[in-house]
Amino acid sequence: MNIETTITTLLKDGFILVFNQNKLDLVKTAEALMTAGINNMEVTCRIDKPLEKLERLRKALPGFVAGAASLIDWPDMLDVYNKRHPNDPLPSLQQVVDAGACYLVSAVNFSEAGFQKFGGRVAMIPGCGSAGEVVRQYAQGANLCKVFPAKQLGGPAFIKAIDPAIHKMISLVPTGGTNASNIPDYIQAGVLVLGGSFSMIEKATLQQIIDERDYKRLAEELTSVKQLIDELRAAQYPGIDFKNASLAQISEATGRDFNIE
Repeated sequence: MNIETTITTLLKDGFILVFNQNKLDLVKTAEALMTAGINNMEVTCRIDKPLEKLERLRKALPGFVAGAASLIDWPDMLDVYNKRHPNDPLPSLQQVVDAGACYLVSAVNFSEAGFQKFGGRVAMIPGCGSAGEVVRQYAQGANLCKVFPAKQLGGPAFIKAIDPAIHKMISLVPTGGTNASNIPDYIQAGVLVLGGSFSMIEKATLQQIIDERDYKRLAEELTSVKQLIDELRAAQYPGIDFKNASLAQISEATGRDFNIE
């Protein structure tokens, strides 16, 4: 799957689910997302056997845009961590790409070496905590920039504050504390894609979904998220149909650049 297709899918979806639940089946969760009209998901490397699960997902649903997250693109730190956790090591960028990852996500910046190796070939979404980090990561090749932890950084107000500094050109993906109550404010602030975990679902409902492996109910909850985002983006950008628009059309309508040459 090429980088343009990947980024276009993320923009059409408007939402990236952070898969961080060992008790739920990865493929069945992806199928629930597809039922909800969402065709991507990031698989965090904090779950058990992330490489095996990522490979299984890509084989089962080759058209589904699967990403890998919680990546540490700093060899020295990765080496220290993996020596301390030999039975549960963190994979490298190369390992998740080999497993089929269509996009790469980190809570922190990617290294210059990481961009040199994968930039322009695999979609890259680094974690950033300031306007300076956003600009530096974009300059090295980031396609979108994850704002993390969004809630602790200030939520929608933080996005509004730094967007003028980046000339409203780089697309920000707030992750951490996103929910139905603040999604409208994020969209109004110019956000095109939001990241969120299962915590977006009410606790009792989520527990029932996990306990009963109720993927039909999961699809219903995810459909509500998707519909909310679609309605808000349609109101914010009345001249564009995100479902059918090309990457170039989305860029022109929103003013955002996605670092695709």
